Amino acid sequence: MEQRQPHPEPEVVPWAVVGVLRGKSPAEKFEMICEMWRFARRLCEAGVKMQHPDWADAAVEREVARRIAVGSG
Repeated sequence: MEQRQPHPEPEVVPWAVVGVLRGKSPAEKFEMICEMWRFARRLCEAGVKMQHPDWADAAVEREVARRIAVGSG
């Protein structure tokens, strides 16, 4: 009988990071989240532009919005 492998442990935030985050105000945490969102969007946009260098800006914006809304696959 085949034995099932246990699921790997979920990734855990290091205690040092937990300490830093605990020291942040809610406004600072919110700003960090916003900056991560902006970075992810810029990364998605760069990927679309790399895949479709001939697309107009409006087409790139539509594709970025589509990927963010429903995924790239």
